[in-house]
Amino acid sequence: MIELLLPADVSSAATRAETVPDGTLFPEEEALIARSVAKRRNDFATARACARRAMAGLGLPPVAVLHGHRGKPLWPEGIVGTLTHCAGYRAAALARATDVLSLGIDAEPHAPLPTGVRELVTLPAERERIGPPAPEGTGEIHWDRILFSAKESVFKTWYPVTGVELDFVEADLTFHRIDSPKSGAGAQGPAAAEGTFAARLLLTDPALPTTLHGRWRVEDDIVATAVLVRPDWREGSES
Repeated sequence: MIELLLPADVSSAATRAETVPDGTLFPEEEALIARSVAKRRNDFATARACARRAMAGLGLPPVAVLHGHRGKPLWPEGIVGTLTHCAGYRAAALARATDVLSLGIDAEPHAPLPTGVRELVTLPAERERIGPPAPEGTGEIHWDRILFSAKESVFKTWYPVTGVELDFVEADLTFHRIDSPKSGAGAQGPAAAEGTFAARLLLTDPALPTTLHGRWRVEDDIVATAVLVRPDWREGSES
């Protein structure tokens, strides 16, 4: 589903598999998770398997994807990219730095945020715009989860360029919904939902626009979001 949120010059790959075959990881990657629990190992490995497929989409050979501060993936020279993983979905998106300045993707289960998290990650104005939490199992859209995922995509776009960590309350998001039928005959409910969002940054940096734009989609109980900024955004190109 992540490919539906990204332009053609971004190579993406996704999987719903929870594990990958032994030998998928490079030795350098294995060393990073040698003492990790099984869930962490699976998340790490499946996301990197997606990254290798995305590399192939750009005509690149497979290489190890290590990480820096705060788990930031380290990509080959001239490449920008982003990873995400949640229960039931993993994805990677890569582009050439000549085409894309920075991008971020995120996936989350389409369910209400845990009690107390909503207030921690949203501004009062955002809570007013998205309304009260939707009860689980009603078929309604969980806007709080979409907002959380969108902020994760914003932060993944922001940090590689600025090197500064962005707090959840330092971006003010607004959403627009575009109704779209879900793939598959007879499908109903929020899985058909998709749209766009704008993130007004309350902490600014001259390297990025003050408002980032992205897309969101809900499908098969997964929320996916994506943000992208072009290198020429100062000339008025769409971010």
